[in-house]
Amino acid sequence: MRRTKPEKREIAPDTKFQSMAVTNLVHRIMERGKKSTALRIMYAALDIVEEKAGRNPIEVLEMALKNVGPVMEVRPRRVGGATYQVPMEVPSDRRMTLAMRWLLDAARARTGKSFAEKLSAEILDAAQNQGAAIRKREETHKMAEANRAFSHYRM
Repeated sequence: MRRTKPEKREIAPDTKFQSMAVTNLVHRIMERGKKSTALRIMYAALDIVEEKAGRNPIEVLEMALKNVGPVMEVRPRRVGGATYQVPMEVPSDRRMTLAMRWLLDAARARTGKSFAEKLSAEILDAAQNQGAAIRKREETHKMAEANRAFSHYRM
């Protein structure tokens, strides 16, 4: 186990929208250090979202992340030789991390088109409580609900 928790790094918001969510998503999209490519993809996706939704794309993105973020999840807890899946509340920073991960995974799993189009479609779906990322959140909540009997083993 670690003695101390590492301090959180300061990340600057993106230049176009001044949004931390956009910056974090760009960092998660980025592969092999190609940040400019990831930025171009993200901004193209947000342009498509603005065009289709007719609203501020940052508001739509925030709504999508809020909808996808899980409230409860199960964590394994070892008690006397048995491992129980104990439902626990998800901290806000982990909630955002999971929401972004699931949103991007769902977008990558879509077929056809460019990644910007797939990402924008997934963001729009998530903002309307639909799509694969929302399904993932529902599965997580079902798992937590099914294991509610073990909630007294919380850490």
